Amino acid sequence: MSAAAPNPILAAGTVCWRRVVRSDGREQLMVLLIHRTKQRDVSFPKGKLDPGESMPQAAVRETHEETGLTVRLGANLGTIHYRMPGNGEKTVQYWAAEVTEQAVQASTFRPNKEVAALEWVPLSKARKRLSYPADREILDVFQRFADRDATETFSVILLRHAKAEPRSAMFPEDRTRPLADAGEDQAENLIAMLDSFGPKRILSSNAERCMRTVAPLAHHLRKTVRVHEGLSQEAWDAGSTDELRSIVGKVVRKGKNTIICTHRPVLPDVARELALATGSLPGDYLQEAAALPPGGFSVFHFSRTHPGAGILGVEVYPVRH
Repeated sequence: MSAAAPNPILAAGTVCWRRVVRSDGREQLMVLLIHRTKQRDVSFPKGKLDPGESMPQAAVRETHEETGLTVRLGANLGTIHYRMPGNGEKTVQYWAAEVTEQAVQASTFRPNKEVAALEWVPLSKARKRLSYPADREILDVFQRFADRDATETFSVILLRHAKAEPRSAMFPEDRTRPLADAGEDQAENLIAMLDSFGPKRILSSNAERCMRTVAPLAHHLRKTVRVHEGLSQEAWDAGSTDELRSIVGKVVRKGKNTIICTHRPVLPDVARELALATGSLPGDYLQEAAALPPGGFSVFHFSRTHPGAGILGVEVYPVRH
């Protein structure tokens, strides 16, 4: 009987990018490559997950550890798989990550035993500089975003409230139901994952269980939660959709990373309104993105400059305990 194949090593990374002004006054899109010391190769920032860590968390942490750059995640660029010495397999998930001038100036990078150098190169020249075919595949995905003028993106996160106390005589009004102890734990665990996507605005139903789900994150980010009755289950039960459409339309117009915390029956309507507000094609992916367990969330990515070009991608994250 043959031995069972070892579990794949999980890792995450980023394709960091920025725009710089050339000597002729024109903007140029640059991507960041790292020269690794031991391997003597050229690649993207990436690294293995720590115990209990999610892919998004690892991508942000590893990018900072290897480059000194603080980033937040943009569009998902896909996942690569390759064989390691000893017949093991490694799975690496990548995101685009815009690097601001402030992040560049604050970088603490120094050449070290892991990374010998950082190199910003024009996107058009990066492919030849990379050492591995799998990295070139990821760069090709990023190139397609660049060709569509869609590197600058914003995200809308649909978040189902964490696990709540069941309906009972203790809570005569459904909206007053608090989170269960497990739900409180979920809300705390969501902080690092959601922060990886750099939320700027937090919207919530007026139900206690929704507001309590985003409260720890809002405290961490020092943000005010914007409470809307139009995101509540009561409004949905009453067939009231005008405010919901208005909320989603405003989110798209502002083009800022936003979290929308609401209820299971409301989530499909929010997903549909996001598609309608951005001229996106309908499809089963909308239903899949809205079919979330308590504490689960989906990340929708849109072009900041051309939101009417439609949904660029959707990531779905189940509940984490």
